[in-house]
Amino acid sequence: MCPEHIGHSYTPHKEDLLRRLRRIEGQVRGIQRMIDEDRYCVDILVQISAVKNALQQVGLSILESHTRGCVAEALANGDHGDEKVDELMQVIRQFTRS
Repeated sequence: MCPEHIGHSYTPHKEDLLRRLRRIEGQVRGIQRMIDEDRYCVDILVQISAVKNALQQVGLSILESHTRGCVAEALANGDHGDEKVDELMQVIRQFTRS
């Protein structure tokens, strides 16, 4: 659903998203411990890469939900579809920046 409705397009996946984010949070705490324990740089970098990839997957999941929900609904209903596509493209540009 769109923000103007009750709930969001990711709501059906909310528990999975939160579970994945809690796991990422644990990974970040693990990286903090690794630094505190003076662990090998390469091992730390591998863990940082894993966190980045996990966050990317969460973001893609939300992006897909938004596209299949809010954007598709706007296009099907003729309700500011062009504006929703413009917004989507801006989000994709921002999301894919390195």
